[in-house]
Amino acid sequence: MKRRFLNTAAAMAIPLIAAGCTITAGPDGVSDPVAGFTTVTARAGAVTGKRTAWVQSREDAQTLSAQVKSLVQNKTIGPDVAVQVALLNNKGLQAAYAEIGLSAADMWQESMLVNPTISIGMIGVDPVRTIEGAVVSNILALATHKRRVEVADARFRQAQLRAAEETLRLAADTRRAWINAVSAWESVSYLNKAQAAADAASELAQKLGETGAFTKTGQAREHVFYAEITGQAAEARLAARTAKEELTRLMGLWGPDVDYSVPNMLPTLPKGAKAKRAIEAEALKNRVDLEIAKLELEALAKSYGLTEATRYVTDLELLSGVEVEREESEEGGTETSVAPTLELEFVIPIFDTGKARMRKAELAYMQAANRMVEKAVNIRSEARSAYDAYRSTYDIARHYRNSVVPLRTKIEAESVLTYNGMITNTFELLADTRAKISSVMLSLNAKRNFWLADVNLGTAIHGGGSSSGGGDAPAAAEASAEGH
Repeated sequence: MKRRFLNTAAAMAIPLIAAGCTITAGPDGVSDPVAGFTTVTARAGAVTGKRTAWVQSREDAQTLSAQVKSLVQNKTIGPDVAVQVALLNNKGLQAAYAEIGLSAADMWQESMLVNPTISIGMIGVDPVRTIEGAVVSNILALATHKRRVEVADARFRQAQLRAAEETLRLAADTRRAWINAVSAWESVSYLNKAQAAADAASELAQKLGETGAFTKTGQAREHVFYAEITGQAAEARLAARTAKEELTRLMGLWGPDVDYSVPNMLPTLPKGAKAKRAIEAEALKNRVDLEIAKLELEALAKSYGLTEATRYVTDLELLSGVEVEREESEEGGTETSVAPTLELEFVIPIFDTGKARMRKAELAYMQAANRMVEKAVNIRSEARSAYDAYRSTYDIARHYRNSVVPLRTKIEAESVLTYNGMITNTFELLADTRAKISSVMLSLNAKRNFWLADVNLGTAIHGGGSSSGGGDAPAAAEASAEGH
């Protein structure tokens, strides 16, 4: 009769050595909690000129909160301050940064060898009668280790660029929100003045009507104009409050931090429009989303090689172990023998030869290649369109500023003079005043559209989807302007 006894220490140690199991620390720096964030800081800082931060602890959060309070509480903020606050305080951006850490952890994980599986077999329930122990090591994982790390590295670089893209997107959205909020309050400011003028005209029309010098139709015309201006002013105030709330959300503010103001006047137009002679080449060079597409193609190319390497063998495992036997002899003594074991398990590709997987890999690669080319074509078009909009809105806004509004102002001034000289009647004076109000509102809208086009030009060059970072920031409005 044979009695088998497993020497547990030997059964576990020898197969581990045989399997070549080692523990690696992963690529340099990938285990750092902020691994990869330097790429985000560099790319976003080069475009926005602002600092970014990845909160890793309560202390970091408290420090940034204090900085945000010092920037916004009870202050009138410009576009640069708004962007800086958003980059430091927006929690959605912090969630996007977490994707970098997740990708770094995936790369760290791929850099490690696959843990071996320990197998212990027994006869009956007596642990002394254990017959064998083994360690299973995946040979296929070892063979493809380098390529899997390369794929993970490409994905890691993609995650960094996506985080940079989100940073640029938030910066541009915040800048747009600031422009919209300031423009809305500028409209409110002017409509308040127009409302006062319309109120005076309505009262004048009523008094003239009482004397019989003004028809009832003329009186009604001035009354309804005052009523319309009053309604427009109320709508403008609502739009201004809504625009400011959008800016507040993007900056991640709440509680006492919302006690900030924005100017009530957009900056004047620059002296001249920017010239972009090689706008397409500049966009192709700087667009973050195009770099992400290139990395996607690289990752799929490496995955394609990985698929080719595992085409015929999909599951290959090496089982190694040791078996210790103790035999009782007829003379009453015992004899012990040790026998190493080695088993090889793999799938025989009789039915699934791997051609389907190869075909899927090839199609996925070609799909990514075509999408990247399409993106490059679209980027060229977006850059041309953005610059055309930028230049056109500049010309339109300058036309209203230099031609339309001055002429309307001159007409109104001349109407007042001729009215005082009893040359122009009241009807003409009030009509000229209404026309000037309409022209000024068109001029304000044209100026807002230009600054928005300026931001969009930056997004077309640097990326970030339909609303990514950039553009030259308009300078903050005059310090003397009252905020809201």
